Amino acid sequence: MQPEDRNAAYLWDMLDAARTAVQIAAGSALQSYLGNRTLQLAMERCLEIIGEASRRISSDFKQSHPEIPWTVIIGQRNVIAHEYGDIKQDRLWQVASEKLPEFILSLEKLMPSDSDASGE
Repeated sequence: MQPEDRNAAYLWDMLDAARTAVQIAAGSALQSYLGNRTLQLAMERCLEIIGEASRRISSDFKQSHPEIPWTVIIGQRNVIAHEYGDIKQDRLWQVASEKLPEFILSLEKLMPSDSDASGE
């Protein structure tokens, strides 16, 4: 797989997980979310996927797109994966509610068009 193809695949993973996280947050008020461990685990997984896929994006692509906060995203993934006792669930809900909708728009702009994928 060419690096561009890998980047596109990771961008798609990020976009899919971000959309799911937004749906989780939109489907519940903060207090309901805080009382629902299943939703919390689902949110954590979505944000972990976003961070892991971000980590795997090529350095050249990251440098070409400084509008994406790559370091912050990867840092959040590291907290979720390695410092899970420090996770602030209200912060994750806030990220999904307030930051991810704009992030989704940024990712959608980076997605290759169908004509790019077919080589036309």
